[in-house]
Amino acid sequence: MKKIIEIKAAAEFKPQSINTVAPLAGAATLSGLSNPPPLSLYIHIPWCVQKCPYCDFNSHESRYKNGELPEKTYVEALIKDLELATPKVWGRKIKSIFFGGGTPSLFSPTAIDAILSQVRALTPLEYDAEITLEANPGTVDIANFAGYKQAGVNRLSLGIQSFNAGYLKALGRIHDDKQAIKAAELALATFDRVNLDVMYGLPQQSLADALADAKQAVALNPDHLSFYHLTLEPNTPFYHTPPSLPDDDTSAEMQVEIENFLAQHGYEHYETSAFAKKGSQARHNLNYWQFGDYLGIGAGAHSKLSYHDKITRETRPKHPKAYMEQALQGNAVERESIVSQDALGFEFMMNALRLIDGVPLTLFQQHTGLSLITLEPAIKQAQQKKLLVIENGYIKPTLLGQRYLNELLQFFLD
Repeated sequence: MKKIIEIKAAAEFKPQSINTVAPLAGAATLSGLSNPPPLSLYIHIPWCVQKCPYCDFNSHESRYKNGELPEKTYVEALIKDLELATPKVWGRKIKSIFFGGGTPSLFSPTAIDAILSQVRALTPLEYDAEITLEANPGTVDIANFAGYKQAGVNRLSLGIQSFNAGYLKALGRIHDDKQAIKAAELALATFDRVNLDVMYGLPQQSLADALADAKQAVALNPDHLSFYHLTLEPNTPFYHTPPSLPDDDTSAEMQVEIENFLAQHGYEHYETSAFAKKGSQARHNLNYWQFGDYLGIGAGAHSKLSYHDKITRETRPKHPKAYMEQALQGNAVERESIVSQDALGFEFMMNALRLIDGVPLTLFQQHTGLSLITLEPAIKQAQQKKLLVIENGYIKPTLLGQRYLNELLQFFLD
């Protein structure tokens, strides 16, 4: 069996830049986008204690004097950024918030509370909004967890990666196996909803060890699990000096065995890398995969915002210092572009076809303003290759399409 997934399967998804946009001037407009899709808010905290050798997210090692981050200044910049962006989403309810990084748990509960207080003051936040904060097992304590919950965080996502001390060391993580379990137990005792991020296909990892991580994760009994394959991303130390990884057949076997094991223990496989107990899917991530809108604030954050005649993307400066300076000067957006009609089909499918059950056929027009007829040739070709099916009003990948998602998406990219 060949390698299953080539696309990066970061389970707790962060918005990434997509190089399929057209410049603002002269871009085509939409004709059928009568109402904007649901809206989420992404807040990026860019610092980590130590940069992991496999990570290609916009994260920066903390190298400030006395180890203190410019927390106060960064919070002020985030709030200014949000104030400037509010007119673009005026009156639209925010259904979910996600603090991603970096390591958001490096920020104090006081800082998280200040940010959420301003979100509530400036935007209509749904009363039952999902509010997730990412945390590193090496940077948590009981007082902080209690403080995050009091501030309004109702879902925690822990970057466990492995419960094996040897593999954690190989991945450059700052925590060990005992800290991983302790942090998970503390999170589960504090929050009703907890996600554990776990990786497989690790340097010299065996199938037995990959399954051992799955068994330990299930034994902790969180409501959500994310299992994703370690990939060698460009511009990372692992890419330039690759470790010895399991071959494609072994990695494929790991994925199949993990999926089967989780299914046996009540975890529904609802997205390429995401598994949840009934009713516990990540609402924030579902909004991404269903091509919803998101406002991203913070260093390097990306936004996707829909209007009656266009869909735009925004990017913020990647470096924290540049972001803080520009946001506080009233210019947080570094680049704005309109997504071309030619690119919308691919962008929609790139997200929607990660969902195991797919999406309603009607969602394409609702969230892009275009008729599904524009994708008819690509859909027919994918059906002929048995990578895609349309059933009961839904368009979804077949099992083969799930395994060879890159090949499926190529039809829509072309």
